[in-house]
Amino acid sequence: MEKGFDVVALGELLIDFTENGLSEQGNPLMEANPGGAPCNVLAMLNKLGKHTAFVGKVGNDMFGRQLKEAAAGAGICMDYLKMDEEIPTTLAFVKTFPNGDRDFSFYRKPGADMMLTSDDLPLEAIRAARIFHFGTLSMTHPGVREATKKAVEAAKAAGALISFDPNLRPPLWASLDEAKEQISWGLSVCDILKIADNEIAFMTGEENFDRGAAILKAKYPGIKVLNVTAGADGSYSYYADGKVFVPSFRLGGTIETTGAGDTFCACVLNYVLEHGAEGLGADELTQMLRFANAAAYLVTTKKGAIRSMPEKEQVEEILAAN
Repeated sequence: MEKGFDVVALGELLIDFTENGLSEQGNPLMEANPGGAPCNVLAMLNKLGKHTAFVGKVGNDMFGRQLKEAAAGAGICMDYLKMDEEIPTTLAFVKTFPNGDRDFSFYRKPGADMMLTSDDLPLEAIRAARIFHFGTLSMTHPGVREATKKAVEAAKAAGALISFDPNLRPPLWASLDEAKEQISWGLSVCDILKIADNEIAFMTGEENFDRGAAILKAKYPGIKVLNVTAGADGSYSYYADGKVFVPSFRLGGTIETTGAGDTFCACVLNYVLEHGAEGLGADELTQMLRFANAAAYLVTTKKGAIRSMPEKEQVEEILAAN
Protein backbone atom coordinates (compact mmCIF):
# COMPACT_ATOMS: atom_id res chain seq x y z
CA MET A 1 0.00 0.00 0.00
CA GLU A 2 1.04 3.61 -0.47
CA LYS A 3 2.66 4.81 2.77
CA GLY A 4 1.38 8.18 3.93
CA PHE A 5 3.94 8.69 6.71
CA ASP A 6 7.65 8.01 6.91
CA VAL A 7 7.47 7.47 10.67
CA VAL A 8 4.60 7.22 13.13
CA ALA A 9 5.53 7.18 16.81
CA LEU A 10 3.41 6.35 19.85
CA GLY A 11 4.05 7.20 23.47
CA GLU A 12 4.57 9.95 25.99
CA LEU A 13 4.38 13.67 25.34
CA LEU A 14 5.27 15.61 28.47
CA ILE A 15 6.88 18.68 29.94
CA ASP A 16 10.53 18.39 30.98
CA PHE A 17 11.17 20.97 33.67
CA THR A 18 14.88 21.75 33.58
CA GLU A 19 16.86 24.03 35.87
CA ASN A 20 17.60 27.47 34.47
CA GLY A 21 19.44 29.38 37.16
CA LEU A 22 18.29 30.80 40.48
CA SER A 23 15.80 33.50 41.40
CA GLU A 24 16.78 36.59 43.38
CA GLN A 25 15.72 34.67 46.48
CA GLY A 26 17.97 31.72 45.61
CA ASN A 27 15.17 29.41 44.47
CA PRO A 28 15.76 27.22 41.40
CA LEU A 29 14.07 28.52 38.26
CA MET A 30 12.57 25.76 36.11
CA GLU A 31 12.04 26.01 32.35
CA ALA A 32 9.03 24.14 30.91
CA ASN A 33 10.55 22.39 27.89
CA PRO A 34 8.30 20.37 25.57
CA GLY A 35 9.55 16.78 25.53
CA GLY A 36 8.85 13.08 25.51
CA ALA A 37 11.09 10.65 23.65
CA PRO A 38 8.79 9.69 20.73
CA CYS A 39 8.07 13.30 19.75
CA ASN A 40 11.73 14.20 20.17
CA VAL A 41 12.52 11.53 17.57
CA LEU A 42 9.85 12.87 15.22
CA ALA A 43 11.01 16.48 15.63
CA MET A 44 14.49 15.56 14.38
CA LEU A 45 13.07 13.51 11.52
CA ASN A 46 11.09 16.54 10.42
CA LYS A 47 14.31 18.58 10.40
CA LEU A 48 15.59 15.97 7.95
CA GLY A 49 12.59 16.40 5.67
CA LYS A 50 10.53 13.39 6.71
CA HIS A 51 6.74 13.20 7.12
CA THR A 52 5.80 12.13 10.64
CA ALA A 53 2.79 11.68 12.92
CA PHE A 54 2.37 11.21 16.65
CA VAL A 55 -0.10 9.04 18.56
CA GLY A 56 -0.61 9.79 22.25
CA LYS A 57 -2.57 11.64 24.91
CA VAL A 58 -2.08 14.81 26.96
CA GLY A 59 -4.30 16.63 29.41
CA ASN A 60 -6.60 19.35 28.17
CA ASP A 61 -4.66 21.85 30.27
CA MET A 62 -2.09 24.59 29.73
CA PHE A 63 0.76 22.08 29.42
CA GLY A 64 -1.13 19.81 27.03
CA ARG A 65 -1.95 22.76 24.79
CA GLN A 66 1.67 23.95 24.94
CA LEU A 67 2.86 20.50 23.88
CA LYS A 68 0.43 20.22 20.99
CA GLU A 69 1.47 23.65 19.72
CA ALA A 70 5.20 22.90 20.06
CA ALA A 71 5.00 19.52 18.32
CA ALA A 72 2.84 20.89 15.52
CA GLY A 73 5.29 23.77 15.21
CA ALA A 74 8.05 21.21 14.69
CA GLY A 75 6.11 19.89 11.69
CA ILE A 76 4.75 16.73 13.31
CA CYS A 77 1.20 15.74 12.34
CA MET A 78 -0.74 16.03 15.60
CA ASP A 79 -4.14 15.03 14.20
CA TYR A 80 -4.10 11.87 16.32
CA LEU A 81 -3.27 13.49 19.67
CA LYS A 82 -6.00 12.91 22.25
CA MET A 83 -6.78 15.50 24.96
CA ASP A 84 -7.91 14.05 28.30
CA GLU A 85 -10.52 16.16 30.10
CA GLU A 86 -9.82 14.71 33.55
CA ILE A 87 -6.20 13.55 33.86
CA PRO A 88 -3.45 16.20 33.71
CA THR A 89 -0.47 16.22 31.38
CA THR A 90 2.51 14.25 32.63
CA LEU A 91 5.38 16.32 34.05
CA ALA A 92 9.04 15.39 34.51
CA PHE A 93 11.53 17.37 36.58
CA VAL A 94 15.11 16.84 35.42
CA LYS A 95 18.11 17.36 37.69
CA THR A 96 21.38 17.52 35.74
CA PHE A 97 24.59 16.78 37.65
CA PRO A 98 28.02 18.28 36.83
CA ASN A 99 29.11 15.05 35.07
CA GLY A 100 26.07 15.20 32.77
CA ASP A 101 24.08 12.43 34.48
CA ARG A 102 20.41 13.12 35.09
CA ASP A 103 17.88 12.33 37.78
CA PHE A 104 14.17 12.33 36.87
CA SER A 105 11.19 13.04 39.12
CA PHE A 106 7.91 12.19 37.39
CA TYR A 107 4.44 13.53 38.18
CA ARG A 108 2.42 10.72 36.64
CA LYS A 109 0.09 9.02 39.14
CA PRO A 110 -1.68 9.09 36.81
CA GLY A 111 -0.60 11.22 33.87
CA ALA A 112 -2.58 11.69 30.68
CA ASP A 113 -0.09 9.75 28.51
CA MET A 114 -0.93 6.61 30.54
CA MET A 115 -4.62 6.93 29.64
CA LEU A 116 -4.28 6.09 25.93
CA THR A 117 -6.42 3.05 25.10
CA SER A 118 -6.78 0.71 22.15
CA ASP A 119 -9.97 2.55 21.20
CA ASP A 120 -7.93 5.76 20.78
CA LEU A 121 -5.67 4.29 18.10
CA PRO A 122 -5.80 5.70 14.54
CA LEU A 123 -5.14 2.33 12.95
CA GLU A 124 -5.25 3.60 9.36
CA ALA A 125 -2.51 6.13 10.10
CA ILE A 126 -0.44 3.50 11.90
CA ARG A 127 -0.79 1.14 8.93
CA ALA A 128 0.33 3.99 6.65
CA ALA A 129 3.77 4.24 8.32
CA ARG A 130 7.02 3.07 6.71
CA ILE A 131 8.50 2.87 10.22
CA PHE A 132 6.61 2.63 13.52
CA HIS A 133 8.56 3.78 16.58
CA PHE A 134 7.83 3.21 20.28
CA GLY A 135 9.45 2.96 23.71
CA THR A 136 8.48 1.55 27.09
CA LEU A 137 6.93 4.53 28.86
CA SER A 138 3.78 3.51 26.99
CA MET A 139 4.09 0.01 28.46
CA THR A 140 4.21 0.73 32.19
CA HIS A 141 0.47 0.28 32.78
CA PRO A 142 -2.06 -2.26 31.42
CA GLY A 143 -4.35 -0.05 29.30
CA VAL A 144 -1.67 1.88 27.43
CA ARG A 145 0.41 -1.31 27.17
CA GLU A 146 -2.47 -3.02 25.36
CA ALA A 147 -2.77 -0.01 23.04
CA THR A 148 0.97 -0.05 22.30
CA LYS A 149 1.02 -3.74 21.47
CA LYS A 150 -2.05 -3.42 19.24
CA ALA A 151 -0.42 -0.52 17.39
CA VAL A 152 2.83 -2.45 16.89
CA GLU A 153 0.96 -5.47 15.60
CA ALA A 154 -1.08 -3.34 13.16
CA ALA A 155 2.05 -1.60 11.84
CA LYS A 156 3.94 -4.86 11.49
CA ALA A 157 1.06 -6.54 9.68
CA ALA A 158 1.01 -3.63 7.22
CA GLY A 159 4.70 -4.12 6.42
CA ALA A 160 6.25 -1.35 8.51
CA LEU A 161 9.66 -1.67 10.06
CA ILE A 162 9.44 -1.53 13.85
CA SER A 163 11.80 0.74 15.78
CA PHE A 164 12.22 0.35 19.54
CA ASP A 165 14.01 2.33 22.24
CA PRO A 166 13.70 0.79 25.73
CA ASN A 167 14.19 4.21 27.38
CA LEU A 168 14.29 2.62 30.84
CA ARG A 169 13.02 4.91 33.62
CA PRO A 170 12.99 2.73 36.78
CA PRO A 171 10.78 5.06 38.92
CA LEU A 172 7.87 4.54 36.50
CA TRP A 173 7.69 0.76 36.88
CA ALA A 174 5.95 -1.23 39.59
CA SER A 175 9.01 -3.50 39.54
CA LEU A 176 12.17 -3.89 37.50
CA ASP A 177 11.09 -7.46 36.71
CA GLU A 178 8.03 -6.05 34.97
CA ALA A 179 10.23 -3.56 33.11
CA LYS A 180 12.47 -6.38 31.94
CA GLU A 181 9.48 -8.41 30.75
CA GLN A 182 8.06 -5.55 28.68
CA ILE A 183 11.43 -4.53 27.25
CA SER A 184 11.90 -8.17 26.25
CA TRP A 185 8.61 -8.00 24.33
CA GLY A 186 9.80 -4.87 22.53
CA LEU A 187 13.07 -6.58 21.61
CA SER A 188 11.15 -9.55 20.24
CA VAL A 189 9.16 -7.46 17.74
CA CYS A 190 11.60 -4.77 16.58
CA ASP A 191 13.71 -4.51 13.44
CA ILE A 192 15.70 -1.45 14.56
CA LEU A 193 16.95 -1.13 18.14
CA LYS A 194 18.51 1.85 19.91
CA ILE A 195 19.67 0.69 23.33
CA ALA A 196 21.74 2.65 25.85
CA ASP A 197 24.74 1.31 27.74
CA ASN A 198 22.85 0.97 31.04
CA GLU A 199 19.94 -0.76 29.30
CA ILE A 200 22.01 -3.42 27.57
CA ALA A 201 23.61 -4.19 30.94
CA PHE A 202 20.16 -4.34 32.55
CA MET A 203 18.85 -6.79 29.93
CA THR A 204 21.90 -9.02 29.55
CA GLY A 205 23.94 -8.64 32.76
CA GLU A 206 26.91 -7.75 30.56
CA GLU A 207 28.91 -4.52 30.86
CA ASN A 208 30.84 -5.55 27.73
CA PHE A 209 28.85 -4.32 24.72
CA ASP A 210 30.13 -7.01 22.34
CA ARG A 211 28.99 -9.80 24.65
CA GLY A 212 25.72 -8.01 25.45
CA ALA A 213 24.93 -7.44 21.78
CA ALA A 214 25.72 -11.09 20.99
CA ILE A 215 23.24 -12.19 23.67
CA LEU A 216 20.52 -9.92 22.28
CA LYS A 217 21.12 -10.99 18.66
CA ALA A 218 20.95 -14.66 19.63
CA LYS A 219 17.80 -14.26 21.69
CA TYR A 220 16.04 -11.82 19.33
CA PRO A 221 17.09 -12.75 15.79
CA GLY A 222 14.53 -10.38 14.22
CA ILE A 223 16.65 -7.34 15.09
CA LYS A 224 18.27 -6.13 11.86
CA VAL A 225 20.00 -2.95 13.06
CA LEU A 226 21.25 -3.02 16.67
CA ASN A 227 22.81 0.23 17.88
CA VAL A 228 24.27 0.84 21.35
CA THR A 229 24.74 4.40 22.60
CA ALA A 230 27.55 4.85 25.12
CA GLY A 231 27.04 8.49 26.09
CA ALA A 232 30.13 10.66 25.78
CA ASP A 233 32.19 7.72 24.45
CA GLY A 234 30.25 7.30 21.21
CA SER A 235 28.07 4.64 19.59
CA TYR A 236 28.24 1.11 18.24
CA SER A 237 26.35 -0.63 15.47
CA TYR A 238 26.09 -4.42 15.44
CA TYR A 239 24.90 -5.50 12.02
CA ALA A 240 24.89 -9.05 10.65
CA ASP A 241 28.26 -10.41 11.86
CA GLY A 242 30.00 -7.04 11.90
CA LYS A 243 30.57 -4.22 14.35
CA VAL A 244 31.30 -0.53 13.88
CA PHE A 245 32.28 2.00 16.55
CA VAL A 246 32.25 5.78 16.06
CA PRO A 247 33.47 8.09 18.86
CA SER A 248 31.32 10.99 19.98
CA PHE A 249 32.00 14.60 19.01
CA ARG A 250 33.57 16.38 21.98
CA LEU A 251 33.56 19.97 20.81
CA GLY A 252 32.55 21.72 24.02
CA GLY A 253 29.45 23.70 24.88
CA THR A 254 27.41 20.81 26.26
CA ILE A 255 24.65 22.02 28.60
CA GLU A 256 22.58 18.88 29.15
CA THR A 257 21.96 15.55 27.45
CA THR A 258 18.13 15.55 27.32
CA GLY A 259 17.05 14.38 23.86
CA ALA A 260 20.51 13.30 22.69
CA GLY A 261 19.56 9.63 22.43
CA ASP A 262 16.30 10.52 20.67
CA THR A 263 18.19 12.69 18.17
CA PHE A 264 20.57 9.80 17.52
CA CYS A 265 17.63 7.44 17.07
CA ALA A 266 15.94 9.79 14.58
CA CYS A 267 19.08 10.04 12.46
CA VAL A 268 19.37 6.25 12.32
CA LEU A 269 15.74 5.96 11.22
CA ASN A 270 16.36 8.63 8.59
CA TYR A 271 19.31 6.63 7.27
CA VAL A 272 17.22 3.47 7.08
CA LEU A 273 14.43 5.35 5.29
CA GLU A 274 16.91 6.54 2.68
CA HIS A 275 19.11 3.43 2.36
CA GLY A 276 17.03 0.51 3.62
CA ALA A 277 17.89 -1.94 6.38
CA GLU A 278 19.40 -4.66 4.20
CA GLY A 279 22.99 -5.20 3.10
CA LEU A 280 24.59 -2.35 5.05
CA GLY A 281 28.37 -2.50 5.12
CA ALA A 282 30.93 -0.95 7.47
CA ASP A 283 31.21 2.24 5.42
CA GLU A 284 27.44 2.80 5.46
CA LEU A 285 27.16 2.05 9.17
CA THR A 286 30.02 4.44 9.93
CA GLN A 287 28.35 7.16 7.88
CA MET A 288 25.07 6.52 9.75
CA LEU A 289 26.70 6.68 13.19
CA ARG A 290 28.82 9.76 12.40
CA PHE A 291 25.77 11.76 11.35
CA ALA A 292 23.75 10.52 14.35
CA ASN A 293 26.58 11.31 16.79
CA ALA A 294 27.06 14.80 15.37
CA ALA A 295 23.34 15.59 15.61
CA ALA A 296 23.20 14.20 19.17
CA TYR A 297 26.15 16.41 20.14
CA LEU A 298 24.43 19.52 18.78
CA VAL A 299 21.25 18.90 20.78
CA THR A 300 23.31 18.74 23.99
CA THR A 301 24.34 22.36 23.45
CA LYS A 302 20.76 23.56 24.02
CA LYS A 303 18.11 23.04 26.68
CA GLY A 304 15.16 20.73 26.06
CA ALA A 305 14.61 18.65 22.95
CA ILE A 306 11.63 19.21 20.65
CA ARG A 307 12.60 22.84 20.01
CA SER A 308 16.35 22.16 20.13
CA MET A 309 16.83 19.85 17.15
CA PRO A 310 19.61 20.92 14.78
CA GLU A 311 19.22 21.69 11.09
CA LYS A 312 20.66 19.17 8.62
CA GLU A 313 23.13 21.82 7.45
CA GLN A 314 24.46 22.29 10.99
CA VAL A 315 25.13 18.56 11.28
CA GLU A 316 26.88 18.53 7.92
CA GLU A 317 29.09 21.46 8.99
CA ILE A 318 30.27 19.46 12.02
CA LEU A 319 30.99 16.44 9.84
CA ALA A 320 32.88 18.49 7.26
CA ALA A 321 35.07 20.12 9.94
CA ASN A 322 35.85 16.91 11.83
